[in-house]
Amino acid sequence: MPVEPLICSDTATRVSSVLNRDVKQFGKKHMFDASEETCWNSDQSPWCHSCPQGTCQWVTLDFPCSVKISQLHIQFQGGFSSRLCTLEGCRAGEELERISTLYPEDSNAMQRFQLEETVLDKLKITFENSTDFFGRIIVYHLWVLGERL
Repeated sequence: MPVEPLICSDTATRVSSVLNRDVKQFGKKHMFDASEETCWNSDQSPWCHSCPQGTCQWVTLDFPCSVKISQLHIQFQGGFSSRLCTLEGCRAGEELERISTLYPEDSNAMQRFQLEETVLDKLKITFENSTDFFGRIIVYHLWVLGERL
């Protein structure tokens, strides 16, 4: 089966924070609108011991049906990217389990990652080790590709 984008209007999305709580200008929906002009911009991270720059930023995706993921494409704003992304996933009613660790570059370019095929209903992407001193993350595009089951 050919891969297809899995994030749709019925995918429930959550993010850790939005810059100044300004969802109209910096909200999560901008990661999926295919516009080069808009982005999700997280707020500054409060300090915590598990992340050197503070509490890690994250995105969760609850798909409307089970999916088999195989690729993740992401475009950060350089200077506000993550050097380490942890992907966790689960089926409905189960606990999240780590499925992959990615090491993006601090770049404005679209980055494409091939993943081990995994069937899940929920995906959590945690952005660790931000390149921004305050732990902010800026994402212009986020695509998860694979198959709907």
